[in-house]
Parts: sequence; C-alpha cells; structure tokens
Amino acid sequence: MVATFYIQQLITSFVASAAFGILFNVPKKALLQCGFAGMVGWLLYILLQNMMVEPVTATVFAAFCVTMISHFFAKKYKTPIIVFSVSGIIPLVPGGVAYNALRHVAQNQFDQAIQLGAQAFMISGAIALGLLLSEVTNQVIRKWSITRRRAGKPNSTGSS
Repeated sequence: MVATFYIQQLITSFVASAAFGILFNVPKKALLQCGFAGMVGWLLYILLQNMMVEPVTATVFAAFCVTMISHFFAKKYKTPIIVFSVSGIIPLVPGGVAYNALRHVAQNQFDQAIQLGAQAFMISGAIALGLLLSEVTNQVIRKWSITRRRAGKPNSTGSS
C-alpha cells in the first residue's frame, strides 16, 4: 500500500510538471526532463515530510534539488535553465493551501485564513530560497572549477 502511494505520487508529479511544460511552451525534447525534475523534487519533499521535517524546510531542500537537476539538464541539453526549473517546481507550489486560505476568508474564518495564508507565503519563500541557494552553489562550483582549471595551466607568458 505504501508503494502504491509513492508510485501514484511519482506519476502525478511527473505528469503535472510535464503538462505545465506544455503550457509553458517548453520544447518537446525537454518535456521528459521537466517531468523528471518535478518528480524528483516532489519525491524528496514527500520523503522529508514522512521523516517529520517541517513543510517549509522540506520545500527548501526539494526546490534546491529541482534547481540543481535543472542546471544539469540545461548544460547537457543546451537549453535555458528556466525551462526545467519552472516546470520542476510546479508540484511544490502551495496552490491548495492558498485556495483553502481564501476559502476560509470567504467563510469569515479569519484565524484559519491567516494561518494558511502565512503557510502559503512561507512555502513560496522556501521555493525562492531553494532556487537561490542552488544558484549560489552552482556559481561557487563554477568559479572553483575555473580557478582549478587555470591553476593547472602554464603561465600565459610562457615562463613558469
């Protein structure tokens, strides 16, 4: 029964990310990668949730993972990173939480609406933080590899 849950979650997140890629006019050759990025990010999120990690923290890690995968795909397929990262974070977007917050507003249940609205806001911020941390990590790795490559090359004047 647990395996069925995970398989259902993997398929659903893959389809959601790939379908959003279609709406986002992603090149057809990149749709599978978009679905894969979203699927891996969502899998990490639900695994962390099952380990009792807070939703905001789990979202940061999942968004970080999605963006690192997106960097890999962008480099490998020579496609802008945004193609993969936007589609990949779709399963993490707190649309249901935001909907419930507004539903509680309409029902004059403002205490619950504020709690859910704050949660949706924090999860959205966690997505942004995960994207940012991944970008910073990628820049550090890139600068480190460039510095390391240059250190291995002889001096440009020819004298060592």
